[in-house]
Amino acid sequence: MEATPGRERLIEQFKADGLNVMFGNPGTVEQGFLDAVDAAEDFRYVLALQETVAAGIADGYARATGGAALLQLHSGVGLGNGIGMLYQSLRGHTPLVVVAGDAGVRYDAMDAQMASDLVAMARPVTKYATRVTDPRSVLRTVRRAVKIALTPPRGPVFVALPMDVLDELNSEPVLPATVPLTDVAPSPASVGRAAELLASAERPVVLVGDGVALSGAQRELAAVAELLGADVYEVDSSEVNIAASHPLRRGQTGHMFGPHSKELIGDADGVLIVGTYVFPEVFPELESPFRAGAKVVHIDLNAYEIAKNHPVDLGLAADPRQALRALAGVLERQLTPQRRAAAAARRDVRTRERVRAAGAAGEDDGTPMAVFLRTLAERTGGDLIVFDEALTTSPLVTRYLPAERPGDYHLTRGGSLGVGFPGAVGAKLARPDRLVVGFAGDGGSMYTYQALWTAARHGIDAKFVVCNNRKYRLLDDNIAQYWRERDIPEHGFPGSFDLSHPEIDFAGLARSLGAGGMRVEKPDEAVAAVGRMLSHPGPFLVDVQI
Repeated sequence: MEATPGRERLIEQFKADGLNVMFGNPGTVEQGFLDAVDAAEDFRYVLALQETVAAGIADGYARATGGAALLQLHSGVGLGNGIGMLYQSLRGHTPLVVVAGDAGVRYDAMDAQMASDLVAMARPVTKYATRVTDPRSVLRTVRRAVKIALTPPRGPVFVALPMDVLDELNSEPVLPATVPLTDVAPSPASVGRAAELLASAERPVVLVGDGVALSGAQRELAAVAELLGADVYEVDSSEVNIAASHPLRRGQTGHMFGPHSKELIGDADGVLIVGTYVFPEVFPELESPFRAGAKVVHIDLNAYEIAKNHPVDLGLAADPRQALRALAGVLERQLTPQRRAAAAARRDVRTRERVRAAGAAGEDDGTPMAVFLRTLAERTGGDLIVFDEALTTSPLVTRYLPAERPGDYHLTRGGSLGVGFPGAVGAKLARPDRLVVGFAGDGGSMYTYQALWTAARHGIDAKFVVCNNRKYRLLDDNIAQYWRERDIPEHGFPGSFDLSHPEIDFAGLARSLGAGGMRVEKPDEAVAAVGRMLSHPGPFLVDVQI
């Protein structure tokens, strides 16, 4: 094969792996590579004004496509900027292929400007991190990285690409990476054992996470839950793993305080865990939250998570869809009439509760945010993709825009702020045929507000909503819990949680970045705001006062 510069061949490798869009922010040590990117056909560079924004857009793009996304960062300083967002991707298992340049292998001994150990920096927030030092192994290394990123448990990977290595002639073959198939089914004996452990439960619970969505196992999950008559709680769940309207869905366990999760599942005598880890709270229970004698079965392709924190009776390293399908088949054959009747009774109880709750909910409370969301739901019929970083406003968002269909809802994950707006930009770029609306708090939005500029520059017609309560409201809620746990009398919240002064003109700021924008202070303004947002050609932001 005729040799060409490594920087050009690398682009061909990316294209062979379906990575035709690169998100990034340029830098000097990548200039030769980016010059080649600019000249490449059928290859697009999406520019962000800061690396955190680029990483967030790439994360949203990967989540919306279900595949990998390509992210370029600038050396150590750019990688440092992106690390917080890469942590989101690591915790959420987003398959990002991250590359960054350095001046060259020849300069390693000089400890020059911008010199840093990129691999050591990237390793804590990636599945795999490496540096190419031989021009004969550039494509080989990238293929390995792509394979690792896309093999469950998925996650971000990092490859450092020195300038002099990419400048060398390269004759490596351009071949797509081989990603192993992982749709493995458990043995009949292990499925039978799982059914035996769960079938006799009188208070069964199913704990699910995004491994269900990744394997496309939503239907199989619902079938098993219905056969068992089991409540379904989502644990570290950020995708649609079970429809919000399903009567057995009970919502999320806590992400902050372990006692809350323990309270939800502490009475269960049979627990099925699928596609998640237990438990992810910031302040978790150190003792097992499961009642003594409870039978626990854990199914996941990520064997590391099985029994990681608490013992289980049976762990199955298997694809959730295959395992749940097999488990449903065994339960169908083996459940006694008495157990079927008990499961049906539990389902009926939850169905009646759901009907009563819907009736009690009634009309909205007339606040600007409630009116805005109700109007948006009415105008769209719920046919939109929601990227939700609304945090304390999220329950209201999902009341009017419930997460029903796979791919229609993405929730923030990982614990750091700033993913909502760039995530919506990435999702809209991936799904240009769909209406995409990103929700973020006023505090979270300011981490990555520059994402609106990227949307305007590249003609990405995403919509944005600031849930503006003029504070880091989640911190208010969390410190109130901290005070209660320690018998500290309530008092004024720390001043560092307040964002009310100077006031931020979110709509004006959006317009300065090339997007449309308006502010909503009154309920009647909310109706007009929905109309303007939906009719505006290009990115548009609504600042809703709470």
